[in-house]
Amino acid sequence: MREIVHLQAGQCGNQIGAKFWEVISDEHGIDPTGTYHGDSDLQLERINVYYNEATGGKYVPRAVLVDLEPGTMDSVRSGPFGQVFRPDNFVFGQSGAGNNWAKGHYTEGAELVDSVLDVVRKEAESCDCLQGFQLFKRISEQFTAMFRRKAFLHWYTGEGMDEMEFTEAESNMNDLVSEYQQYQDATAEEEGEFEEEGEEELA
Repeated sequence: MREIVHLQAGQCGNQIGAKFWEVISDEHGIDPTGTYHGDSDLQLERINVYYNEATGGKYVPRAVLVDLEPGTMDSVRSGPFGQVFRPDNFVFGQSGAGNNWAKGHYTEGAELVDSVLDVVRKEAESCDCLQGFQLFKRISEQFTAMFRRKAFLHWYTGEGMDEMEFTEAESNMNDLVSEYQQYQDATAEEEGEFEEEGEEELA
């Protein structure tokens, strides 16, 4: 069997990863306790690609969950499939980096590297024929900034605010629109470059 070791890191990676495991567990007929309740033998045919089979017929995701603070881990644990993960595979710090790259890279993050590598190594060594690694993480800080502003605006429209705060809300709205536009333009440019390279190769 060609196994995959799955890693999800940070708030974004763990939120997307939690949903990924909900969907793939549903596809394989695995319930939130890790028990198979499917209706087709095909659901079990390739289940070992993503799952380890434990005692009692339970299936445990071959996943390593990483973050610099415990809040995200608590959120995953309290989610629909939070109890299906192996407890030893939650690797997290206590303080977080506070959106400070240097702190996350040199201090808080550096302290977790050995622990993460140890868990990943154990998962990899338990595989019969490791196919590869799958990583879920954020691709850019700009999404964090955009959603922080979006949350602020949601609070403004839902709860109301003082007149003096309206200027800040308006500024946030303009920044949000601008950032979405910049991201859309950058994506369009990348797609255009990719298409041009494809045309050159065909020529």
